[in-house]
Amino acid sequence: MTVTTKLALTESLPLSCSRSGSCCFGKQVYINPWELACLAQAKELTPKEFRDRYCEFGGIRLRFDGATSFKGMSACSQYIPDFGCSVHPGRPLVCRLYPLGRQKQNEKQDYIFQGQEFPCLKDCPEVLNLPQMRVTDYITGQAAKSFELVQDEYLEIMQNLADAAFVLLLDSGLAESGDRETLNLWREMGSEEPELLAKRIGQEWINHLMLPALADSLDDPESFSQRHYDLLLTEAELLLNTLDTLSDYSKASGLMMGLALHLGRSLGAKPSELAEHWITTAKEHGAHGQ
Repeated sequence: MTVTTKLALTESLPLSCSRSGSCCFGKQVYINPWELACLAQAKELTPKEFRDRYCEFGGIRLRFDGATSFKGMSACSQYIPDFGCSVHPGRPLVCRLYPLGRQKQNEKQDYIFQGQEFPCLKDCPEVLNLPQMRVTDYITGQAAKSFELVQDEYLEIMQNLADAAFVLLLDSGLAESGDRETLNLWREMGSEEPELLAKRIGQEWINHLMLPALADSLDDPESFSQRHYDLLLTEAELLLNTLDTLSDYSKASGLMMGLALHLGRSLGAKPSELAEHWITTAKEHGAHGQ
């Protein structure tokens, strides 16, 4: 049984940051667009080059296809034997917090641990020789603040994309027409594997989502996320100008929802749960679906 424990910032725990520990093997590391750009910078590549070489599903997850194995698990694509992480300065939030997780609801934020025993203690015994640290000191030492800020900014962008899907469904006459296909499409996308959803969205919009041309804003994460949203909004407005029929509005609503679900997955959310939540909300406002 997995136990979830919420941790106070003042608690002392045997936390450490290893450059070559079990955290580099057999994991699923999802990344948002700013984290992708940070990883690319650390690797001295363009975001597109980094994505195409080292990521899956259009750029939302790092590949774990390294040749080195640990207990039968493949290494992260960024792991170098006898060295560790090759992009350590640009590592994403999930790596900075490991083995902790983070939950935020409204203004309340919790750091959590799921499991019976810290994996660092079992797989990286050298940490036993390190002093215990308060959670707040660990988070500070990992320079996680900017990454947490961007994570929250992209959660808002995810919701804004979903809101665009709502507008296209509810304000276009589509819902009033008795349409059921749009909500059924939302549900289908919520249960799709990420590779299939990325293909459904299409390369052009995946690039808009994951590869904004904002290298000059990389050192200002808040500006990066805001400017990225502005770029997405511009593309959405261009799309809106091409819509004519109710079928067009249905497809556009599906596209916006697909983008929201795909981005949500990159942020650690479960697309199926997001889709059901948004479907319920849409029905409460007059939409139809099974």
